Amino acid sequence: MKIVVCAKQVPDTSEVRLDPKTNTLIREGVPSIINPDDKAGIEAALRIREAVEGSTVTVLSMGPPQAMDALREALAMGCDEAILLSDRAFGGADTWATSTTIAAGLKNIGDFDLIITGRQAIDGDTAQVGPQIAEHLGLPQVSYCEDLEVVDENTLHVKRQFEDRYHKIEVKTPCVLTALTELAEPRYMTVHGVYEAFEKDVAVWGLEDVKEHLNIEDIGLKGSPTKVKKSYAKEGKAAGIKLTDLSADEAARAIVSKLQEKYLI
Repeated sequence: MKIVVCAKQVPDTSEVRLDPKTNTLIREGVPSIINPDDKAGIEAALRIREAVEGSTVTVLSMGPPQAMDALREALAMGCDEAILLSDRAFGGADTWATSTTIAAGLKNIGDFDLIITGRQAIDGDTAQVGPQIAEHLGLPQVSYCEDLEVVDENTLHVKRQFEDRYHKIEVKTPCVLTALTELAEPRYMTVHGVYEAFEKDVAVWGLEDVKEHLNIEDIGLKGSPTKVKKSYAKEGKAAGIKLTDLSADEAARAIVSKLQEKYLI
């Protein structure tokens, strides 16, 4: 089984700050990591490779040259090869332009049986790129994957997390899955793996390498229809009000009063 995992290098959101004037992320001095959902997808792919003889795992990323660090980490975890889509023409892409470019990279790879992406990236939280890739490629997709079983080389059973239940879905390959962090606990890199990762060549593909598979008008900032009005960091909630020494009737009236005050009832 030939597996391709799409992974993104993202800023560690525990240390992200926003420019108060421009409302954009301040990335300088912020450490970068492999997006957690994507890392779970890498681990799931490696487990399939270990279980299904003859399988290979390729990791594909789109980003600036420093995204090479994330690809080296994926190789150190055990991936067989890595490809970086990097070109100034790809810069400023929203989810549509990003998925268009990644789909072109996947078409350039050629034959594959399974594509795994993370559910969403922690620096955007849109959960759009994976499903959009599937639409660009005309492949069946299952999102929010929490568990995965390989039935045979052509069939997968996927446990899909839903709002109030789970779906167990049978899907035929080739297909696209978007992984939750619960799908697999990522393994640690080994010393030998780190050494081998820096011995392997990482292919870097620019616009000239994939342009036959895309419309130039649909990539980069120019091809991005999404416009961000405002970005803001998460803020801590204010302390609540604790009511004590109330009877059951008094507590009920106090709760109803608060709900009315907030226009919730």
